[in-house]
Amino acid sequence: MIDLIYRSARWAAWIGGVVLVALMLMVVASVTGRALIGIGLGPVPGDFELVEVGVGIAIFFFMPWCYLRGGHATVDLLYMHTPKWAQNAIDLVSDLLMLGVWLIMTWMLFQGMLEKKEYTETTFILQMPVWWAYALCLVGAVMGCLAYLAKTLTRLGLASEPAGWSIETNAGH
Repeated sequence: MIDLIYRSARWAAWIGGVVLVALMLMVVASVTGRALIGIGLGPVPGDFELVEVGVGIAIFFFMPWCYLRGGHATVDLLYMHTPKWAQNAIDLVSDLLMLGVWLIMTWMLFQGMLEKKEYTETTFILQMPVWWAYALCLVGAVMGCLAYLAKTLTRLGLASEPAGWSIETNAGH
């Protein structure tokens, strides 16, 4: 199960990358269209709405893999001078706290999605239902919860990391 979570987080990050590349191409097309407005072209309608939604989705899809790879920023000034047992304790406490934050954030995102759907809120230009963006971000948020849970279980010794994986070789400290 842990292996599936790690693989899913990796695939989510790839999907987030594809979303960012698509956004980049759309922005280039939109800016080019604005520059060539004199010959009948124009900007992509709703380009800023698509960027807002796409960047949110990409971030939620990147975060689980970033965490599993140890890519989050750390303050090493004191951390690197503490004994190994203290570093492990700090890592476990921070993982538990972040798991709690992700669970609350995911719950609130779910509640927000239900509210946006209930009130049929749409974007201004494209008239795209706002709850669609919430639903896609929710996928990444659930993946983040699973990533924090998986990592916490491995730190507690209740599960093992996938073969060929170790915190020390992938950590950002």
